[in-house]
Amino acid sequence: MLPIVFHPDYVAPPRRGHPFPMSKYGYLRDALVARRLLPAAGGFLAPAAASVARVAAVHALPYVERVANQTLDAAEERAIGLPNTAAVARRGFLSAAGTLLAARLALEQGIACNMAGGSHHAGPDGGAGFCVFNDVAVAAQALLDEGIAARILVIDCDVHQGDGTARIFAGRPEVLTLSLHAERNYPAEKARSDLDLPLPDGLGDRAYLEALAQALAAVAAFRPAIAFYNAGVDPHAGDRLGRLALSDAGLRARDRLVTEWARRRRLPLACVLGGGYDSDPARLAAGHALLFEEAARVAA
Repeated sequence: MLPIVFHPDYVAPPRRGHPFPMSKYGYLRDALVARRLLPAAGGFLAPAAASVARVAAVHALPYVERVANQTLDAAEERAIGLPNTAAVARRGFLSAAGTLLAARLALEQGIACNMAGGSHHAGPDGGAGFCVFNDVAVAAQALLDEGIAARILVIDCDVHQGDGTARIFAGRPEVLTLSLHAERNYPAEKARSDLDLPLPDGLGDRAYLEALAQALAAVAAFRPAIAFYNAGVDPHAGDRLGRLALSDAGLRARDRLVTEWARRRRLPLACVLGGGYDSDPARLAAGHALLFEEAARVAA
């Protein structure tokens, strides 16, 4: 059975009408219950919040402490785009811990999914783009610090470049960062991943999947001990912030390509949710559920 990590406090509502669809995490849980990937009650593994020290292994300690104490300045809060409340701060610490827990489960069982995470715009100095802490970077650094993994691969298929992850691990040969993103999308100033594939607007399913297959072939020789997969659904044609025009079938094919690629290599895969900004939360949750369906298929 697919190990799934979730915490009720992943839902930390900002103000009414805020553009970040925080409710999607609750809708996703309902979608997974409907698909019999979770029971009606429980069935998931809940993380304990990450410590300040654990998060500060990849972010500046004063920044992490300001998040924890809700003392971010106006410019920092504006860059993140989320209010610096106790609930949002707790969600950041929980999400980082959830991705680390998913990584540990993937190392044991081959694949696991965190029902949050993919906050890839948070960089060494602070947060940005609805991302408070970079959960994948926190988890990857923990595995490196503990000597559990010597080489780690990050496969980022969110429609936005994983700029924060790239900056955190710049010049770090033990972590290979791959970002497949819309060239003309946020952030305006891109970082340099180890392998960037900036894609044109309106690309569509076939060309996208060909690009992804080529990227995976290019990083295969790295031979990581574990991979993290950011499965953002914002490349979808109906997404408010996406540009790549993928269909539902294209998103499923993408998730199948990555999960099967990892399974064939016996490569543990920790999956995180990433972005998704459909105005209909139930439809958005259905898009995210595709990842869990495909991950469950290879976990069986």
